[in-house]
Amino acid sequence: MGINQVSKKAAITRADSVFTDLRTRIVEGDIKTGSKLSEPELAKFYEISRSTLRDALSRIEACGLVERKANIGYRIVTLSKEKLLQIFQVRESLEGMACRLAAQNMSDDQIQELRALLNKHQQAAPLIKGQAYIQKEGDLDFHYRIVLGSGNALLIRLLCEELYYLVRMYRFQFGMPSPRAKRAFGEHQSIIQAISEKDGELAEMLMRRHISGSRKNVEKRMHDND
Repeated sequence: MGINQVSKKAAITRADSVFTDLRTRIVEGDIKTGSKLSEPELAKFYEISRSTLRDALSRIEACGLVERKANIGYRIVTLSKEKLLQIFQVRESLEGMACRLAAQNMSDDQIQELRALLNKHQQAAPLIKGQAYIQKEGDLDFHYRIVLGSGNALLIRLLCEELYYLVRMYRFQFGMPSPRAKRAFGEHQSIIQAISEKDGELAEMLMRRHISGSRKNVEKRMHDND
């Protein structure tokens, strides 16, 4: 491998690292919604070139977390009740469908793995205290695993790639610490039971109700923070 190839590979790896870290900081609210991102400051903070930074930022834009405007640059998206309603309406419909398909397509092993995941969630101290239901991202997220279990490539792209981190941003900043925590966990248990019984109609109904409840919870907490 030549020197240029090594350098290019290192830059790509560094961009991946910056992308993951910056995405997490945005989702978890370490960088405030609506704030403008300074490319020179970020490049200095991460000790990377502007071109490497722009690669990471373009990927974050694809996640729906930042917006880029000519002569202004990148800005963190603003979370609003209107946008929340639109996103959760889409999510309720599509995740309900994913849940119905998961009931048809998930194997017994996948269902057991999902039950094991819920058992791990149940042991978390914030949930035991009824304070919060905090799920880590990707394969450690109940909803993510169900969408994968649907086996539908288009649903997976829409829900696990295009909308996932924007939904997670709302959930993390307004929905996870909540008196609804234990109820939400119980709803997850009912959903996996319906899936295990191959009852797609019930699984879809339960998921749609669950997401509707989550939306109302997030909406209330956004209102309380106004």
